[in-house]
Amino acid sequence: LVAEIEKKIMEAFEMFDRESNKTVDVREIGCIVRSLGCFPNEAEVQELLAKIEVEEPGGFVHLEKFLPVMTKVLLDRRFRPIPEDIILHAFEALDENKCGYITKEDLVKHLTKE
Repeated sequence: LVAEIEKKIMEAFEMFDRESNKTVDVREIGCIVRSLGCFPNEAEVQELLAKIEVEEPGGFVHLEKFLPVMTKVLLDRRFRPIPEDIILHAFEALDENKCGYITKEDLVKHLTKE
């Protein structure tokens, strides 16, 4: 199981390793984590980065430092997505007219004003 998880992490990491040198820009970590089916908020991404030894602020993350931290995240099933029924309930709360959709204007209003 651990070998499969590590393989999955390495494949995701390599997608963002533009120089093929087993490093990625620190700003890519959130995308990599989310591509692995984990959905941390930005504060949680920063907590992960604190556990990973980053070369320098705004620098690069090495696969060898990322792999054990991310393996533990996946094994512990951290940052799981919100269950579908909760998302549906939230959508229904925003669908004031009960028409099965939300207009762009209503969505903008809810996201920016309420």
